[in-house]
Amino acid sequence: MRTRLARLLACSSTIAAALALALSASPPHAHADASATRVVLKPADRAGWSPTQLFGAMRPGYHEARTLRIETSPPGATLDLFYVRASFQKRYEQAQAPVVLELPTRAEAGKRDSVTIRAFLPGHKIETRHVPVKGSEERLLIELQPLDNTLVSVAHTYFAGRAGLSLLLRTPATVRVQKAERGFSLILAQTAGTPGAEAVLGGLRSPLIAEASAQQLGEDLLLKVRLPDGLAGDALELRAREQADPVRGLHRFTVDMIPRGGADAAMERARVALGQIGAAHVTGCAARFDQALRGTLDREALARALAPRGDFTDRYLRAALRRLGEVSPGGTIQLEDGTRYRPGVPLELAAAATQAASARGYLALLRQWVRVLEPAAHRDEALRSLIAPEMEPDAFARALARAQSAEASCRNGASASAGPRDG
Repeated sequence: MRTRLARLLACSSTIAAALALALSASPPHAHADASATRVVLKPADRAGWSPTQLFGAMRPGYHEARTLRIETSPPGATLDLFYVRASFQKRYEQAQAPVVLELPTRAEAGKRDSVTIRAFLPGHKIETRHVPVKGSEERLLIELQPLDNTLVSVAHTYFAGRAGLSLLLRTPATVRVQKAERGFSLILAQTAGTPGAEAVLGGLRSPLIAEASAQQLGEDLLLKVRLPDGLAGDALELRAREQADPVRGLHRFTVDMIPRGGADAAMERARVALGQIGAAHVTGCAARFDQALRGTLDREALARALAPRGDFTDRYLRAALRRLGEVSPGGTIQLEDGTRYRPGVPLELAAAATQAASARGYLALLRQWVRVLEPAAHRDEALRSLIAPEMEPDAFARALARAQSAEASCRNGASASAGPRDG
């Protein structure tokens, strides 16, 4: 009997200890609430008396402190918080999820008091929820849906006084073009930006673009382009066009920037500059530059940039490819695999154009053409826009520097092997 009694006492002690521990432990979500921002969302005045308060007073928790925890998925959304009474806004706060709202007690709230929550996270649709203050809801999870479209990449092309700005999107674009005195804006409806596209856009500089930027305005993406000083907006003609990129499953929206007048003169300057390029610009150490730069760039991106795609640069690239064959050894366009094409035969020139990324000396020739034609401040950007228009400018600058270093090492080695000359 004593043994059984001792066991019962021991068991009772264990249960009591467990109950004490459970009662002293933190309530559910206490640790989660500690990480949330606490926001007081109480109007300055109390709701007027109504008969419903007599019956509500009998409900559990009617006079207890009222809180509402709000979370979003994905987390970190910006929350606009409105306290509304009888269709009038009584209080407004803004915070970042997760938050814990401190609300009036149910006894202090009116029957039409509610909290309106508007959640916004870049790249997602705006979601709105309404919660009655007198209700029983204590936790709210708002699931945010991605926007219908995404700006995947930006491509900028400039050459011989003309430019194009292409936007690569997941789905066909809904774009509004707005001209201004010092530039223009593109408003992309229901579109989210990406860090890569915004980085390319932020680094764009050319004789027709002084600055470009992107800004998320709710569910729309605003792209702003500012023209250089001295170039008014009415000096440019803007032409918008759309085309598919079936290989990547993207849609391209392009705005061509065409200066009014002077087009024939620009083409003539480009033709004259191309005629000044000779064999020395595509062979020897220039060929070493060409090889090093091609090895640094993404080959698929390079192939897309140099292949005919309906841009204004197509005719320039074709002319450059023909000139490459004229000044290369044997008078042919030679690919990396040894294939040769004769530039004077239209079918062979067209075949070479589809494989231009593998043409030996082609990048060196374009580099020299840009050197002769463009001002020094914009040469690197002009070359980037021809061979890597979607590449971030800083990344292209590093690739170009490595290729130039390889060329310099080639020249230094050639100078050393030549030795001193006899007086």
